[in-house]
Amino acid sequence: MLIKTQYGGIKIRLSNETPLHRDNFIKLVQQHFYDSLLFHRIIAGFMIQGGDPYSKHAKRFVVLGDSDNKYTIPAEIIPNLFHKRGMLCAARDGDDVNPKHASSGCQFYITQGRGPLSDKDLLLYEYRINKKLRTHLKDSLLQTPEYKTISEKYQYYKKNKITDSLMLLEKTLDEKINPVYIITPHYTFTPEQIKAYKKVGGTPHLDGNYTVFGEVIEGMKVVDKITEAETDTHDRPLYDIRMEIVLLRNYQ
Repeated sequence: MLIKTQYGGIKIRLSNETPLHRDNFIKLVQQHFYDSLLFHRIIAGFMIQGGDPYSKHAKRFVVLGDSDNKYTIPAEIIPNLFHKRGMLCAARDGDDVNPKHASSGCQFYITQGRGPLSDKDLLLYEYRINKKLRTHLKDSLLQTPEYKTISEKYQYYKKNKITDSLMLLEKTLDEKINPVYIITPHYTFTPEQIKAYKKVGGTPHLDGNYTVFGEVIEGMKVVDKITEAETDTHDRPLYDIRMEIVLLRNYQ
């Protein structure tokens, strides 16, 4: 695949490990679905996103990103396809309405990320990925009889926004749940992920939650150039950045 932009081309290789996403993307490209659509959401150090069908004729400053082609694709989250720099990934609705992580039928993003990342960075990202589990463990602890007094303090600090005291109590609770957290199944980076993130960087906090279905093999300088675009408060570029996607030999 080749994504053409006014800044140059971005050559993409699709993954055969995610056949539903691969075949859907090829179908849309063959139908010229993406021609003249915008990269409508750009966050430097994070990613560039496009594929909203409404973006083709959208007026300037209109908020984009809520339109799609009326269907979703079942998640194909593969452990060895992760969010290192330069990966092609499927956008999706949030967990509250989409607990199975089904992908948008058309919107996608390419990771830029920051990096290379340090061991400390990766530890913080891993903590972020497992935040829901840690919150669940803390809530369970606070519901036990022996933590009734601490629970009351916690709710009081939270209700009255006593930030310093709340942070100290959160730290104490974090230390208390660590023994249970360690033996509870949770997300951890593989040696391959650690090596890649320390070498080229990426957006590790998205791992395990979004389908990665391809990779940039040429043109990351173009992605970097696009992320330099000035944006509005909704991360939409002030000037339109349009795309055209064409098939190359063997659909690569």
